Amino acid sequence: MLLNIEHRTTYQYSEVVNYTIQLLRLTPQNGFGQQVLRWEIRVNGHLQPHKDTYGNHAHTLVVDAPHEEISIVASGEVETGLNVLPINDGLPTPIYLRPTPLTEMDENLTAFVEEFKITHPKLQEPAALQALMDAIIDRVPYVKGQTAVETSAAKAFALGSGVCQDHAHIFIACCRYLGVPARYVSGYLFTPDGSLMESHAWADAWLDDIGWISFDVTNRCRTNGVHVRLATGLDYRDACPISGVRNGGGVETMSVKVVVHQMQQQAQQ
Repeated sequence: MLLNIEHRTTYQYSEVVNYTIQLLRLTPQNGFGQQVLRWEIRVNGHLQPHKDTYGNHAHTLVVDAPHEEISIVASGEVETGLNVLPINDGLPTPIYLRPTPLTEMDENLTAFVEEFKITHPKLQEPAALQALMDAIIDRVPYVKGQTAVETSAAKAFALGSGVCQDHAHIFIACCRYLGVPARYVSGYLFTPDGSLMESHAWADAWLDDIGWISFDVTNRCRTNGVHVRLATGLDYRDACPISGVRNGGGVETMSVKVVVHQMQQQAQQ
């Protein structure tokens, strides 16, 4: 599948901002069944490309002149549904067993996983993780507006509702408790009706005999040709598309619009 993507983020401020520095993880990379054919980032500032700790393509954005608005537009074309080739991100998989504040277990979540273990003892099999994904989305259905970026897996589980970020964190927390390395993935999702106008999130789990397998808990599926990966990390904070700090600016208003549509692929000559 050939996908055209435009991710537009605008920050507007009630007062003049003196200085802004942001970290952008808005560039997909080849691998995991996708190939980037064209990609660019347009900003009203200075960009410095680099790779972060987790091997993600990242940019540091610096706006060092007074401003009242920042516009960031990432766009390009990505082909998906290709053969999945292994990627060496340079990090040993045990790192992805490390808990974080967003993926820490509590008593309720621990009890849930212990009950799951009784009926699914073979945890190093994709079917067991598929069942875990199903159990999570049954327990924590998708509901917008109930959680925020700082909501932990344990809190979202206790609330009994959440969005893709929460589902990924709960799945990751459960996997790590079960001894399965897991990581957070940010990216895009193509929907035929164009209903998803924002970025998406899912999780990777490591099985020794297979490697990384991706699970989209929100949509109750393994990832397929409709997913485009941007970045990975221990949790949302390591893989979020944009983060940063500023000096001045007063009240901030942010708007985000993501458009993903399918392009017609030309037949090979």
